[in-house]
Amino acid sequence: MSQRRITDDLHALLGVLPPHIVEAVTQANNSDNLIEIILDLGRIPKARFVDGELDLSTQEITRQDIDSVVERIGDFDADNRAGLERTLHRISAIRNRRGTIVGLTCRVGRAVYGTIDIIQDLVESGKSILILGRPGIGKTTMLREAARILAETKRVVIVDTSNEIGGDGDVPHPAVGRARRMQVATPSLQHEVMIEAVENHNPEVIVIDEIGRELEAAAARTIAERGVQLIGTAHGKTLENLLLNPTLSDLIGGIESVTLSDEEARRRGTQKTVLERRAPPTFDVLIEIQERDSVSVHPDVAAAVDTLVRGYPPHPEIRSRDAQGEIHIQAASAPVAPRQKAQGPRRGQGTNGEPGGYPRTPATPVRQSASEILPPEPVPQNGQNASLQTVRIYPYGVARNRLVQASKRLGVPALVVHEIEEAEALVTLRAYYRNHQRTIQDAESRGMPIYVLRANTVNQMEQFLADLFNLPAESGGPANPEDYASQTQAAIQAVLNGERWVDLPPASSYVRRLQHEMARQAQLVSHSYGKDPNRRVRIFRD
Repeated sequence: MSQRRITDDLHALLGVLPPHIVEAVTQANNSDNLIEIILDLGRIPKARFVDGELDLSTQEITRQDIDSVVERIGDFDADNRAGLERTLHRISAIRNRRGTIVGLTCRVGRAVYGTIDIIQDLVESGKSILILGRPGIGKTTMLREAARILAETKRVVIVDTSNEIGGDGDVPHPAVGRARRMQVATPSLQHEVMIEAVENHNPEVIVIDEIGRELEAAAARTIAERGVQLIGTAHGKTLENLLLNPTLSDLIGGIESVTLSDEEARRRGTQKTVLERRAPPTFDVLIEIQERDSVSVHPDVAAAVDTLVRGYPPHPEIRSRDAQGEIHIQAASAPVAPRQKAQGPRRGQGTNGEPGGYPRTPATPVRQSASEILPPEPVPQNGQNASLQTVRIYPYGVARNRLVQASKRLGVPALVVHEIEEAEALVTLRAYYRNHQRTIQDAESRGMPIYVLRANTVNQMEQFLADLFNLPAESGGPANPEDYASQTQAAIQAVLNGERWVDLPPASSYVRRLQHEMARQAQLVSHSYGKDPNRRVRIFRD
C-alpha cells in the first residue's frame, strides 16, 4: 500500500490574489478541502470547498481586483485559461462581449501521490484505460499519478492541452516524474499533437486529458491501433453517458441500428430494429470515478457495451479505499450476457450479437435433407477450414465475382449459385431488402436465411462469410495470415520506390496494428482512415 502525500503550492496561488481575499481564505482554516476561489465583477467573492461554499467578504469584487490578478499571472490561452509557472493551479477567465475579463475561477491544483493505488494493477497491465467522472472529482490527478508511475519503467509522453497535467511553464511539474510533456498551442490542435507524439517521440504510453472532439477520438483510435498504451479522460460520468454521445461513442466501439427479420425478432423477443456495437473499442478498460475513494471498473469495455445495448444493465467491478487506506474490491454482481459459441456453419443467424460491423438480417433456418448438402469442397492449402460443409448462396444485387473472391480468401466452401431454387441462403444489400422486392419475398416464404450487407465490398462479404461459417473473429481476412504481411510489405516497398502513398485493403484493428508496426520499422508514416468495417491503413513517406 503506497503512502498518500499531497502538495498544493497554495501560497503561490494566494500570492496573486487581493490581500483581503487571502486573509479570508486563511481565516477559513480549511485549505486542505479548498477547490477553487470565484471572483466575479460586482459580486461577493466565494470559496468552494469539498463540502460547500463560503462567502469570503462582504465587499463586491471591483475592476481593480480583477486587473490586479490578471497582471500577476501568465497570458490567457485560446481556451481562456492561464496558470502559474511550476505549479498545477489553473485560472480561467470569463469575458464580456468586448473581450474584457469580468470573472475569474481560480482552481487549486494538487499533486496527490499514492492516489493511483486503487487502479494501479490496471494501469500497469499495458491496457488502454479511459477515465470518466464529474468535474473536480480527481480525473486529472489520477492521470498525472499514472503518468509518473509508468514513466519509471516506460517511455511516457503527456499531451497537455491546458497544462493541467504538467503545470504551467516550459518545465513540467515534478509530479509527472520522468514523463515527457508536449504542450498544445490551441485546443483545436490537440488531435494533431496526439499523432505527432506517436510519430516523432516513440512513446510506449500516451497520456491525454479531456478527449472531447471527434478528431481527438479518431486520433485516439489511431494511437491504440499502433500498439501504444493510451490513458485518457473524457467528458461524461458513466458508460451509458459515453455511449449516447455521438461525438465520443467511437471510443467504446460506437453503436448502430440493425434490422432483424420477423422470425429472428420473435426468437429474441425484441423489436425488428435493435442496436449493436459497431466496432472494437479504442479503450480496453473504462473506469468511472464515483467518489474520491470509490471507482467502478469495466475491465472489458467490449463486453460491457454488448451487454448494455442488449438491454442488460452492466455490472462493473467496484473498488473502494477505506479510512485506513486499505483497498477493497467487489467483483461484478452478475455475469455478462453470454456470447454464442462456434458450432459449425450457422443457417439463418446473420445477427448473433457479436461485433460484425455491418447489419445482417437473418430469417428462419432452412429445413435441410441429406440430399441438399453437397460434398465438402477440396481442403484449402492451409487446412484452416477443412471441416466446414458447403453452403449454396444466391447473391441478389451482390457482385458474384467479389463474393467468390471473398470465399477464396477465407478458404470456406461457399458455392455461389445462379438460381434461388438451388440456394440455401440469400445475401443482398440494404437497399434491396428495404424495398422488399419479389425475390426477397420468395426467399422469406421458403424460410431461407437472408443476410443484408451495408456495401457491395469484398470486406463486407468476408465478414458475412465469417459469420455464416462461424469463423473466429480474427478470420475476417485472408485465409493465410501471411497474406497480410505480404500485402503490407509490398506497399512499403512501393513507397520506398517512389510512390507518394499506398492504401492497404480494409482490415481488422488487430491487423491494422501489425501494419502500423511494419511501417514504423521501415521508417515510414502510416495512418488509419475510414470507419469499420472499411477502415484501412495508408502508408506514405514523412
